[in-house]
Amino acid sequence: MRRADRLFEIVQLLRRARGPLTGEAIAAELETSRRSVYRDIAALIAQRVPIRGEAGIGYVLERGFDMPPLMLTSDEVEAVVLGAQWVLVHADDGLARAAADVLAKIAAVIPPHLRTAIEDPAVITPPAWHERGDAGVDVARLRAWSLQGRKLTIRYSDADGRESERTVWPFLVGYLDSVRMLIAWCELRGDFRMFRTDRLIAIDFLETRYPEHRATLRRRWLAMMAARRER
Repeated sequence: MRRADRLFEIVQLLRRARGPLTGEAIAAELETSRRSVYRDIAALIAQRVPIRGEAGIGYVLERGFDMPPLMLTSDEVEAVVLGAQWVLVHADDGLARAAADVLAKIAAVIPPHLRTAIEDPAVITPPAWHERGDAGVDVARLRAWSLQGRKLTIRYSDADGRESERTVWPFLVGYLDSVRMLIAWCELRGDFRMFRTDRLIAIDFLETRYPEHRATLRRRWLAMMAARRER
């Protein structure tokens, strides 16, 4: 992560926090060192960002602070347009509506000479060629349960048609060109598993929170996938 991006993310983390955030907590969230966090916070304070606190206790962002508006370049606008096009085609209805809203908001604030990149873009993603088989699955709710760290009980059919019932800890929903994947820790297997949403026969959304931190599960899964690629 570039330092400029990290500075922005620190402000965003402090803005969302309900109480003081320690340097250790910020470092864990951004996957960087505490020393880098302390340097970044000192830099932000030097730029008159109203952060109060100190190392070892925690930091808070004073209310009423807002970041100055960011001006996008033409390449950045096209990147947003391309990403939004993909989401409109491949994501669930909730994210598709959000992508359309994002484009409308950006078009309303950028200068006229950049608006053409949204209204008549020079980039495009292909349409969806096949009907999805997970029309009955509430993918938006799967995303919500992943964010909230709540358990699911699912009945799943594998590629050979064998059915199983298991309790899982969802933490990511993967959007691929042709399928969507629920990525979770499986209590039955005691390991990470990926489940195609079009093979989910039944889902019971439990109120029980799983004991592991979602961010920790995500980092462990990404490390495991990286190790597999290296092999």
